[in-house]
Amino acid sequence: MATYKSPAIRRYTIRLAVLMSLYVFLIFAVGWTFRHTDISGVPAIALAIAPALPIIGVFWAVMRLLVEESDEYIRMLHVRQCLFATGFCLMVMTVWEFLQNYDLVAAGNGGFGAAFFWFVGLGLGAVYNKVTMGTIGSCP
Repeated sequence: MATYKSPAIRRYTIRLAVLMSLYVFLIFAVGWTFRHTDISGVPAIALAIAPALPIIGVFWAVMRLLVEESDEYIRMLHVRQCLFATGFCLMVMTVWEFLQNYDLVAAGNGGFGAAFFWFVGLGLGAVYNKVTMGTIGSCP
């Protein structure tokens, strides 16, 4: 069976590769900078935010795929996947917040924030599509 590869999917794949490469670079560079320098104030805030920017870019890339995909069925599969991811993320983060409110888990989440759970949900949404629709189309 051939894998569906529209021009929109190809553009999405390139965007994702660039953004994730930038993210990996920034995670290491920012971590090194905070461990080995005494950066503070506004530059520290700007530097700490830098790794979030490629992640925000990934959200943009996924949504751009929804706009650019010309095949209505494939677009619907991606929309279902994103809706599943959003519901999963909201569910996990809501439960986590209540656990924190009653001091049942430590404050913070060890780096596993909303974006992490949304991406997990995106993968689970692909599984949901496979089980309920018989296909995932192609994964965003």
